[in-house]
Amino acid sequence: MDINQLIKQMRKIQGRVAKLEEELANKTVESSVGGGMVKVVANGKREIVSITIDREVINPDDVEMLQDLIIAATNDALKKAQEMITMEIGKITGGIKIPGLM
Repeated sequence: MDINQLIKQMRKIQGRVAKLEEELANKTVESSVGGGMVKVVANGKREIVSITIDREVINPDDVEMLQDLIIAATNDALKKAQEMITMEIGKITGGIKIPGLM
């Protein structure tokens, strides 16, 4: 493959990744901890889009537990979002890691 073909192929991949970024913004993943007491939803832009907390887990005498649950659910949701992004990019690149792509 000559350099011109390689550049053309890279531009094509960049275009597909740009389209994928738009699509991923609308895809979500969910994490649930504490038996479903705390749920966090993240999108493919690695943004938290919602947090749901069951009233039963809200205890003014144990704020630390609620904080720990929120942190755990948030970290897990962001990890799942990154895994989703990596998987979708892998479909475009054939599993080749290209620096600078998301």
